[in-house]
Order: sequence, then C-alpha cells, then structure tokens
Amino acid sequence: MMSDLFPASTPSYVLAFQFSSWYPTFAKHSIKSTIVRPLSADFQEYLHADGVFVPEGSDNVPAESTLSDEEDAVEDDSEDEDAQPRRHYTFPDLDQRIRECIKEYEAVFPKLNFSSPKDASWLLPSSSPLKCMSPADVYLLLKSSDFINHDLSTESVFEGTKYDPSSSISPTYELELVLRKWYPVDRGRELRCFVRGDKLIGISQRDVNFYEFWNDTDTQAKVASAVSEFWETNIRPHWSAQPDYVFDFLLTRDLTRGHIIDFNPYMPKTDPLLFTYEELTDIFALSSSTKKDIPVLRVIDSASHPAAASNAPANQHNMLPVEAINMSSGRDIEEFADLWKQSVKESSS
Repeated sequence: MMSDLFPASTPSYVLAFQFSSWYPTFAKHSIKSTIVRPLSADFQEYLHADGVFVPEGSDNVPAESTLSDEEDAVEDDSEDEDAQPRRHYTFPDLDQRIRECIKEYEAVFPKLNFSSPKDASWLLPSSSPLKCMSPADVYLLLKSSDFINHDLSTESVFEGTKYDPSSSISPTYELELVLRKWYPVDRGRELRCFVRGDKLIGISQRDVNFYEFWNDTDTQAKVASAVSEFWETNIRPHWSAQPDYVFDFLLTRDLTRGHIIDFNPYMPKTDPLLFTYEELTDIFALSSSTKKDIPVLRVIDSASHPAAASNAPANQHNMLPVEAINMSSGRDIEEFADLWKQSVKESSS
C-alpha cells in the first residue's frame, strides 16, 4: 500500500529538494535569498551544542562579561567541580556575511537546507515573525528551534529512503545556511501544492485558519486557475527531478500570480495538510483515467470547518528547552520571549 501512496525515494531524490538544488533554477520566481556554504565545523558543532546561547560578538555590540576577574574566580570556585565548562564560540566571518545580507535585504529570515525555524517564531515580535536584524537574531532562532534538527544529520535527512551510511557511494550532504529577504506575509494566501506523475493534483491552504475571502467559490476557481497556470508555465518545464513533488506557494494580493516559497519531497514527512495521501492517490488515479488535469483545491471555507474548529496555535507542540519551560510559568508570550532573550544574552557573556 505504501508503494501506491508514495514514489520510491532515494537519497538523490531527497537532495533535489534542498534549497541550493532548486533555488538557482527558480530564483526569479522566488524570494531573494543568499546561500552560505560551506559552513565551518565549529558552526555545525555550535548547532549541536546543548543549551540556547548566541556566539560572542554576534549581537550588534560585542558581548562582554559584567563580572570582574575576582567575581569570575569566586563564581568558578562555587561551581560543581565535575561540571564541564561550556565552549565559547565566535564566527566573525559568518557574522559579516549575515550583516551584509541584512544591509542588502533590510531584514532576513533564516533556514537550513530543508527546514526553517518557524517553531521559534515566538521569540520575535508577532507583528514581524522570524524577522532578523542581527546575526544574534539568526543564531537565536536556529538554536531555539526543534524543526531544524531534521537537517543536522544524514540519518534524519535521508529517513525513509534506501540510505546506507556505511556504503562507499553514500551521497554527499553539506549543511547550508540560507538567508532570505524578510517581508510581512499574509499567511491566508499561502498554499501547498501536490504534483504526482507530472500532474498538479491538489492544492491546500497552508494556514488552517478561516479567512473570509476563501468562502467565495469564484475566488476558489480563480486561485485554482492561477496556480495551475503558474505551475504549467514556470515550474513544469524546468523541474528536472522525479515527477512527484510538493511546492509551497504564496499568492499575490490580487490572487492572480504568486511566488515559490519552497519545494518538498512527496513523502510522509511532508504534511498533506487538508488532504490525506490516500485521498491524493485517489485524485491522481481519477485524473489519470479521465485525462483531467484540473487540481482539487481545499480551503477552510467557514469558521465551522472541522480543521478550523480543531486548529491550535501554530507549532505549540514544539519542544522548548527545559530552561524555557521553567522560566515561562505565569508569563504572557511577549514577557516570556523578552526574558528568554535576555537570559540567552547573559549566558553568552
């Protein structure tokens, strides 16, 4: 049954969806972005390190200890003798690259090869989620995110494929940092689109909240047509990997055009949102038998929609660091975020 729902997946298939694989081809139809690679072994070690802290000098002012040498010595003497001192990190070259991008783009939001730290967006103002104005903002989001762990090891990246880490012909996977131009996004206009066997079969609203404009059937038809035309003109002729994939799409305000946000593998790890993969398989079979290429569009078209009724705050299941959980009691999200950022800054001194 699984083979009917999903195409055969290999490491090379998965690598077609890392940012650096698809962005050069579709840059003019996507958000302006800068890819930083290779990343140093020290930076990768920093991402793996326990705790949430930012590297020295990554804020807009150099990090300095507020303790005197004598106070440092007293504090050191009082610490557990068995405790291992945490390594201090500094990335001046990477800091400079990030600052250059911020200057060029005015603000950035970060991601790695596949994943973005959306689950850590609570750290920055809700009016400008993921908006980074300094290297420290970038590092703080990455270190506070659970989502990016997917990108930190080949085992998780190639999970679900025929991947043998002991093989001499194992694929090369190199971690990359992507800095994308930040701008405010109306999440109600974000879509996830499913392509199977080179057919656009399904389009789902990404943010499962009710937006009034989706209640209009003419609007729904207009959007389905606009996405189909964009895919037929700008994606289909240029997509050279396996003909089964998922792409995330942001509609323009007039709902007639759009921009590519990301590409994702047609695999269980990619959330089908308002579909199930069983339903998508049935739609593909029906489309193949009737020769119809019109995709099925699913949206939250009323406040009573089952998905809207059960909707919870985005990413509330994210696993917060234990220090954050202990600190959060009795505080609202803005107060908690400010306190958490101050704690991270102090821990880096």
